Amino acid sequence: MEKAQLQSKSREMTHRNAKHLYREGLIPGNLYGHNIPNIHLGINQIEFEKVLRKAGESTIIELQLPEGGMRNVLIQRVDRHYLTTRPIHVDFYEVKMTEKLTATVQIEFVGESPAVKVLGGTLVKVLSEVEVECLPGDLPHQFDVDISTLATFDDQITIADLKVSDKVEIKAEPEEVIAKVQEPRDVEAELAPDVDEAAAVAAVVGTEETTEEPAEEEKK
Repeated sequence: MEKAQLQSKSREMTHRNAKHLYREGLIPGNLYGHNIPNIHLGINQIEFEKVLRKAGESTIIELQLPEGGMRNVLIQRVDRHYLTTRPIHVDFYEVKMTEKLTATVQIEFVGESPAVKVLGGTLVKVLSEVEVECLPGDLPHQFDVDISTLATFDDQITIADLKVSDKVEIKAEPEEVIAKVQEPRDVEAELAPDVDEAAAVAAVVGTEETTEEPAEEEKK
C-alpha cells in the first residue's frame, strides 16, 4: 500500500493564531516522538480528512514539514468540535522505521453470518480493535474478519482466527472472542415465569380466603 502524504505549515503557539488557522481552513497540529523536539504545525483540513479516511490511525503516512523535510508518522489523536465534529486539533507521532512500536489496529467485519440471516440471531461485536507490536513498515492497516463463518449460535471468532503476518505480534490472548451470534429472545418464555408466579399468588390468596370463612361462621 502506497503511503499517504500530507503537507504542513508552521504555526505559532497562541490562541489567536489558532483562530487565524481555522479561518484559513487549517487545523492546529503537533508533531512529537521519542527523543525529538515537538513541532507545531498547521494542516489543511480537507486534505487531512482525506488522508484520515484512507490511512486511519494505524497506517504510516509521510508528513512533509514546512522546511521541506519528511517524517514517517502515525495519526496519534484527533480532537473534534463537539457540535460540528470537524477536526480542531491533531497530534502526529513520529516513528523510527527500525524500531518496533505498539499500535491499535481497527477490526473491519465483512461478509454475512448465516446464524444472523437464517436463524435470526444478533451479531455481537465483542472487539472493534486490537493492539499489536511490530516494525512500522509491517503495521497492518486493519484486520478483516469474515463473519460468514458464524453459522450457528455456538460458533465464535477469536484472536487466534485473525490472519496476521509472523512479523506482527497481537497483544491479546488467542482465545479472546472477537465476535459471536446471540440467539433471538423468546419473549413468551421470558414472561412465562411471571405469569406462573402471579397465578401461584392468586391461588394462595384464594386458599386463605376459603380457610378463613368457616372460622367466622363458627364464631357466630
